Amino acid sequence: MKDPHHHAKAGYGMILVAASLAAIAFIALGIGDDVLTADTISRDNTAFFQECKNNDFKTEGCEKYHGRINSEISGIYVDLEK
Repeated sequence: MKDPHHHAKAGYGMILVAASLAAIAFIALGIGDDVLTADTISRDNTAFFQECKNNDFKTEGCEKYHGRINSEISGIYVDLEK
């Protein structure tokens, strides 16, 4: 009698799919009830940037915007040397 070929085998693809679904489940559990985590972070960063802009980028923590956003091209150039 021949060896039956109808036995299913779990390949690497199935293992990868199972691992990715488990990772998604862990992320969902980590986020919990706050499904708008990215939106909350974005709003906080935008509020901080507006506060820096209102204070002419002179308050603590605003120096990270000096080279990237604080330029004449961006339209919000503030001379920090003054």
